[in-house]
Amino acid sequence: MVNGELINDKVVIYDEPEAQSIYNNGWYGVIGEGRLELALIEAALLYERKRIEVVKDNKPIGVLKFLKHCHKVDPRFSERYAVFKDLRDRGLPVRTGLKFGCDFRVYERGVKPLKKGPKEESEHTKWIVFAVSEDYTCSFHELARAVRLAHNIRANMLWAVVDTDKNVTYYSVTYMRI
Repeated sequence: MVNGELINDKVVIYDEPEAQSIYNNGWYGVIGEGRLELALIEAALLYERKRIEVVKDNKPIGVLKFLKHCHKVDPRFSERYAVFKDLRDRGLPVRTGLKFGCDFRVYERGVKPLKKGPKEESEHTKWIVFAVSEDYTCSFHELARAVRLAHNIRANMLWAVVDTDKNVTYYSVTYMRI
């Protein structure tokens, strides 16, 4: 198990061979300058799966303390984590969706999401996912923006609703021109 240093809203792995291995075997994080930077949600899953241990000031911090930190940084962490874990458990490559204004970008099983150079049609984002709790109230304007975003990048929009038991139900909403 490799150590990942908790730094505000990310966990950084400085062990270059381990960083490269985690990156290449699951497309977690952003690799660069001999290190791997993981989003908290990625680090939480890798911590749960005992692939990494999270440390602060070179001392291990327990899972509960780490999760408390995650919830402090991201009030929606619980819902987002449930969806991220569910998608990963289904064997799907998942990346953060910040650049598209969603929670996650999801690719077909087997696709390398960060391929350099030209991509085949099947190698592009297949779904953009918005994670919400079951008591979330959505305006039609917000839903319309999400659907249009997906349509513009030729992806499918999924609304991932997380219930109180952390079960996830996916709803697909599509854009239709009449």
